[in-house]
Amino acid sequence: MKLDARTLLLLTLPPIMWAGNAVVGRLLVGLMPPVQMNTVRWALVAVLMAPMAWKVWQRPGEVRARWRYLALIGALGVGTYNSLQYLALQTSTPLNVTLIGASIPVWMMLVGAVFFGQPVSGRQWGGAALSTVGVVLVIAQGQWRTLLQVQLVPGDLLMLLASLAWAFYSWLLAKPPLSMVAPQRPSWAWAEFLWLQVLFGLVWAVLCSGLEWAVPTASPPVPVASAIEAINAWPPMLRLAVGLAFVALGPSIVAYRCWGLGVQAVGPTLAAFFINLTPIFAAVWAAVLLGQHPRWYHPCALLLIVAGIALSSSRRAVPQ
Repeated sequence: MKLDARTLLLLTLPPIMWAGNAVVGRLLVGLMPPVQMNTVRWALVAVLMAPMAWKVWQRPGEVRARWRYLALIGALGVGTYNSLQYLALQTSTPLNVTLIGASIPVWMMLVGAVFFGQPVSGRQWGGAALSTVGVVLVIAQGQWRTLLQVQLVPGDLLMLLASLAWAFYSWLLAKPPLSMVAPQRPSWAWAEFLWLQVLFGLVWAVLCSGLEWAVPTASPPVPVASAIEAINAWPPMLRLAVGLAFVALGPSIVAYRCWGLGVQAVGPTLAAFFINLTPIFAAVWAAVLLGQHPRWYHPCALLLIVAGIALSSSRRAVPQ
């Protein structure tokens, strides 16, 4: 399966945005409870998209007939995944969260094989291995002895659950029920379909707020850098407003639209390998906002991840 320039762009923009989401979410720790922040984020998205999508309710019967599917993907993609990610950022770092999220290709292959009857080729397993080595290289910071000192915190475990939820979400986009396949699928525009996911997901996001009581709120300190000092000088409400505006536009509307198109073009298994780029972009974001500059192992890891994507997308890979 070949990747053209358009598809490469569609699948690269989401990890750029999601890496920024992790770093910005970490910067906003303490300004708003994490699940409440997720709820406000998607409420803003719902408001911003309403002018493009409100006409979907002119045909309420189409929504009622498919509410179970919409509720499920809304719960997985908007409610569960994002709530768990923001909860994870309370006790974990952006790099840890994005690195654990890079396990999604493995979850994607396992979920596809077990629940959707999707075979996995040897090349895809090989691509997963190459990409995983790249991720581990970043975790080890170029020194394999560092792996012996890695300690998981509650946020890391929450991110593992989030990754599993995202795998199911992506497969449900790629393998929807018959009512969501032409000619039975309603003529919803992309904004209408995403808006419905957001509305149903908001219900789950509110329900997930109860998890905040069970998760510790202590978080590791954020490294101080010039950018952080400048941002911290802003009034708290301004920081919160700018942060929420970014996560509502970039990681939400832009990233979800691009991801949906990318998954439709190449399938969830191959698309998942692009998520392994998220830790690399997180390192770039961290360099800009946290003063943590990339090291020699970051470009090496990027090459391994790209090699994994290239191997998995070769013609002999199992078609999606």
